Amino acid sequence: MEVKVLNISGKETGAKVQLPESVFGIEPNDHAIYLDVKQYLANQRQGTHKSKQRNEIAGSTRKLYKQKGTGGARAGSIKSPLFNGGGRVFGPQPRDYSFKLNKKLKSLARKSALAYKAKDNNVVVLEDFNFDTIKTKNFTSLIAALNVGSEKTLLVLPAQNNNIYLSSRNVQKTKVITAAELNTYDVLNAGKLLLTADSVKTLEEAFAK
Repeated sequence: MEVKVLNISGKETGAKVQLPESVFGIEPNDHAIYLDVKQYLANQRQGTHKSKQRNEIAGSTRKLYKQKGTGGARAGSIKSPLFNGGGRVFGPQPRDYSFKLNKKLKSLARKSALAYKAKDNNVVVLEDFNFDTIKTKNFTSLIAALNVGSEKTLLVLPAQNNNIYLSSRNVQKTKVITAAELNTYDVLNAGKLLLTADSVKTLEEAFAK
């Protein structure tokens, strides 16, 4: 699949980039995507939720009232889950939600997500660029020139670039990552996928391994 290369002004440079069929042209695997996104979201959970059981509640252990003759149910502790302020039955406890997936499945999921973006013509290729200074205006001008301001955008760089990354941090609905950080969730969550010419090569080399 051939895509025209644009500059940061949104104009065609005359160059074209061939999106590798081995990455952007495969038949997407929906189940692999589901598992990879599920793992990504699970890994975001801190798992620090906690409620106190009856043995952790501060309170007297004396018997509240006599066993018989009150006309009510017997009660032995103010810390019972039946009372207001008592312990919670089967409440949440700290846990780790993460789980493992094999590398081949994760690779298939990411290629499938990229294939969907290419299939829907939501891949934009830019010539390699850099900002001289860290300015939010630089990035907003780029988004405006590409006419993608109304959509969520994901810009994938071949390597870390602080000028571009820091310029994008205050811009809503945009995210900048490196090719090494690419994940299925971010690709699918974005309306437009912005790639630089070098990041296309980096992705092709990474998925070829």
